[in-house]
Amino acid sequence: MKTKLTTRVSEAAKAILAGNLVAFPTETVYGLGANAFDERAVKKIFVAKGRPADNPLIVHIWSKKQIAEIASEVSPVAKKLVYKCFPGQLTVVVKKNARIPNIVTAGLPTVCIRMPSLPIACAFLKQCGVPVAAPSANLSSKPSPTTWQHVLHDMDGRIPLILKGPKCEHGLESTVIDCTKKIPVLLRPGAVTVEELEEVVGRINIPIAIKKALSPGMKYRHYSPNGKVHLMKRGAKIPFNCAFIGFSNPKTAYKIKVKTAAEYAKKLYWFFRECDLRGIENIYAEIPEKKGVGRALLNRLEKAMAR
Repeated sequence: MKTKLTTRVSEAAKAILAGNLVAFPTETVYGLGANAFDERAVKKIFVAKGRPADNPLIVHIWSKKQIAEIASEVSPVAKKLVYKCFPGQLTVVVKKNARIPNIVTAGLPTVCIRMPSLPIACAFLKQCGVPVAAPSANLSSKPSPTTWQHVLHDMDGRIPLILKGPKCEHGLESTVIDCTKKIPVLLRPGAVTVEELEEVVGRINIPIAIKKALSPGMKYRHYSPNGKVHLMKRGAKIPFNCAFIGFSNPKTAYKIKVKTAAEYAKKLYWFFRECDLRGIENIYAEIPEKKGVGRALLNRLEKAMAR
């Protein structure tokens, strides 16, 4: 299979409606999409990525009106979050309806829904006219792609089409929150912070651990470069022949110094991929403060450490 690059939204939408896969940009990371109503097309996502079948997908929409096509029930909490945070970097989990194939939800009675804010993503989804199921457009377990070049590196020859767009603004995946419970449950921290969510709906349950994958990014090793990732405290000494990312400025062969947690988040996956290209075996990442975007950063770093 030859992977084609395009900047034409109409061409990408036609490919989705023909039952094919398309990688497309969002403001968080690039997604790998298929028609969410087409079970055969969705199966191709798992094959292309090498993704486990018990790892649910997020369904992407361009209009809030599409939620009725996907969900059988939308709780008051979900309605508040949709009103306040759609479009944006938030995914809500609600009860699914019968139109969504079980392969999209990993057999769960719930479905993950997001409405991106990036204009080219909105235009693409609108022209598709159907909800689009999409995980990140990378090989399973690898760092999520934040540029179309990252997608091409992982997916060249595996998918037919990449819709080229800008470098992703946020660089971390969406926040995922389960709205089917009386008190909403944080399933994956992300670009929308817990503090921002609590301003909308009040207290949120942040579980220590959930064994079953109720949303993407929960069960398996994720976001991992080829080298070994080490977490370090601010100011700790590290070897010279390694890579570093964080707020400090150690003497080392390759480093990215950041000023804010948002900058850290935006550059993390790009940094991991650059380390792979340089063949770096040991990567040191400074531990961010566990609040705001730092909570999502720490989640991704801990997943990247897993072996």
